[in-house]
This record gives sequence, C-alpha cells and structure tokens, in this order.
Amino acid sequence: MSQTVETTGPRGAAPSASPGRILAASFVGTAIEFFDFYIYATALVIGPVFFPAGAPGVQQLSAFATFAIAFIARPVGAALFGHFGDRVGRKATLVASLLIMGLSTVLIGCLPTYATAGWWAPAALCVLRCGQGIGFGGEWGGAALLAVENAPPGKRAWYGIFPQLGAPVGFILANLGFLALSFGLSPESFQAWGWRLPFLASAALVGVGLYVRLKLTETPAFKAALTEAKPERVPFATMLAHHGRAVLIGTFAMVAVYAVFYLSTVFALGYGTGTLGYTRPTFLLFECIAVCFMALGTVISGAAADRFGRKPVLLSGMAAVFALGFLMGPMLGNAAAAGTWPPVLGFLCLSLLAMGWVFGPMGAVLPELFPTRVRYTGASVTYNLAGILGASGAPYIAQELASYGGIGFVGFYLAAAAVLSFVAVLAMRETVHD
Repeated sequence: MSQTVETTGPRGAAPSASPGRILAASFVGTAIEFFDFYIYATALVIGPVFFPAGAPGVQQLSAFATFAIAFIARPVGAALFGHFGDRVGRKATLVASLLIMGLSTVLIGCLPTYATAGWWAPAALCVLRCGQGIGFGGEWGGAALLAVENAPPGKRAWYGIFPQLGAPVGFILANLGFLALSFGLSPESFQAWGWRLPFLASAALVGVGLYVRLKLTETPAFKAALTEAKPERVPFATMLAHHGRAVLIGTFAMVAVYAVFYLSTVFALGYGTGTLGYTRPTFLLFECIAVCFMALGTVISGAAADRFGRKPVLLSGMAAVFALGFLMGPMLGNAAAAGTWPPVLGFLCLSLLAMGWVFGPMGAVLPELFPTRVRYTGASVTYNLAGILGASGAPYIAQELASYGGIGFVGFYLAAAAVLSFVAVLAMRETVHD
C-alpha cells in the first residue's frame, strides 16, 4: 500500500475559471451542505417530535443515534460520488451531491411527527438522514478538489481553506436561524412547527449553490489526467489496492478534528442547556461567538501550512486539542457549580479555535495524499471514514461518559482522540513541496 503523491495540477496550467468563481463555488456549496447538516444537529427538538416518550434522556439519545446514521452513510456517498468524480468529472458530481443533500434536508422539514404517523415518522427520518449523509459524502471531496486543483504553486493550502470556511459559515447560519426562532416563537410554537423553517429554507440556499456551480468547467488536473490515460475502471478498488496506507493515515489524522468540533457544538449544546441550565438562545449565542474563532484558526493555519508545512501546523493543533481535553472538566464542570459564563464561553472559543487550526490545512492535505486518478474517491472516503470514527458517536459517547463520571471523562475522551491523530500525522508524508 503506497502513499504516492503527485502535484494537484499541471504546473503552469490555466485555471478552469476565474479564481474568484472557483473559490466562491467551493465555499458556497460546502457552506450550504454544512448548514443542512448542522440544522439537524441544532434542532434538539428532533427527539421529542420523532420518538416516543420514555426515561429521561432516551429521546435525546435517540436523536443522537439518528445523527450518527448520516455519518455512517457518508462513506457510501464518498465511494459513489468519488467513482463518478474520478471517471466523469468534478463538476457534474458536485451538482448531484448538492441536489441530494438539499432535497433530503427539505423533506425532513415536511415529515409528520411520531404523534401523527407513529413509527413511520422516525423510519422516514432515518431514510432522509441517510440521504443527507450520502450527499454530504460526495460534497466535501469535490469542493476541496475544485479549490486545490486550480491553485497556483505554493498556494494549495490557502485555496484549500475556502471549502473549510464553509463549515463555520454554515454553522453560524444554522445557529442564527434557530436563535431568531427562539426569540420570535414560544417554546410550544417552536416545537410544534417552528423547527421546520430552517429545513425548508435550505431550498433557497441550494438554488444559489447550483447557480454558482453550473457555470464552472472541469479542473486542469482532471483534464490533464484524461489526456494521459482512460479513467480508472473502479477508482475505489484502485484506491484500496495502491493507496490503503494513505487512507488509514488520513482517516486517523482527521479523528481529532471531528471529535473536538462535535463535542464543542452538538454535545456542548445539549450539556449546556441541560446540565448547566443555560437557555437555548444564550448557548446558541455562545456558539456563534466561538465559531468565529474557528474561522480565524482556519484562515491562519491555511497560510501557515503553505509557509511552514502541513505537519508542523497539524501537530501543534493536535497538541492544543490534547490540552483542551484536560481543560474541559475545570472550565465546564466548575462553571456548572459556580453558575458563571466566562469559563464556558472561553472553553468553546479555545476549542473551536483549535479545531479551525487543525481543520484548515486538511482541505489541501487529504487531496495531496492521492494521485489525480483516484483523488476524488481517496479524499472523500478518507474524510468521511474519519467522520464515523470521530463524530458519528461522539455526542452519544460523551453523554454516556458525562452521565457516568462527569464532564471530566468527556475531556479524557477528547484527549485520547488527539493522541490518535497526533500519531497519524507523525506518520504522514509532508506534501507541501510536492
């Protein structure tokens, strides 16, 4: 199993469109995709609406379980869209992934409740969550390739941050939407119908994304690969046969990225409004402030990765995530006892700053681990396999750990994820000069 790396595009080749349009397309699409994904994570009302009442926390755990379903479906979408992205082209695949993700999200907003349809309601929810996951599985890899395969020499990590910036922007849009609904609606109205509005609103956002992406052409790297030889018959099989080591290293390198983000957002929102006793609008405001630090970390780390190399930036970020694991207990646990907000907001800002620091370079790193002919498949599968390990069960596991031993145990879980990713990055080949 090799980890052969080649340049992401032919040197001196002209980009397929203006840099502004390319970066806008890679950014807008992922912002919409992340918005769609986050509104489900933010809509904690999903539990009572779609699942029968039971013991305290059962509905919440059920909602977290359906949250995990989409992550399990994402590698399927990565393999599916990666196959066509490496054989047919980046553009058509990106359009299809956006449509599937958007349609699934809008239909979630139209679903009947458990009180109306019984078990058909959560069953349909699970199907649509799979649709979200399949669409998302093909989205990120294509957006990252669109950026880095059009990047000039020495700027791949900088171009690669634009699909990464879609994450904080989508998160802010999702949270601001629910924050506005929390202020504008009573809790009863929000649970009865208000939670549906952000899901339905994604239809308009998808229209914007399609408008931008339909005006693109293929990347120079993909065009050059087609002139050299026919596409791989089964890119997924080629990836496994010749680039398995790259898949493993990239997957484990991303685990801490996912863990720190979803523990600081999805789990923290439930923990903050439940155990710590904050109102939903207050904690959503905290997270909107904190995610700005994620965007800052993403921008700075992208520039640093081009200048100093991918590995030094990632290793320093993993060390920061490890330290945050030991700060979680004192900053959130003590805050709960004292009833003060600065430690809570401080921890969220620090954790999402660290997340942005390790997330930013990944837009270039994961594509750089694979040659052009299997790059869409390799980057997408790696990114989404890491989602299963680092994110799918993170809120569920964290809630169980917090119930068993307190918030400090959740911090140990985060620290362990950081160690795993630190070791993977150490084993990774430096790709900045390739």
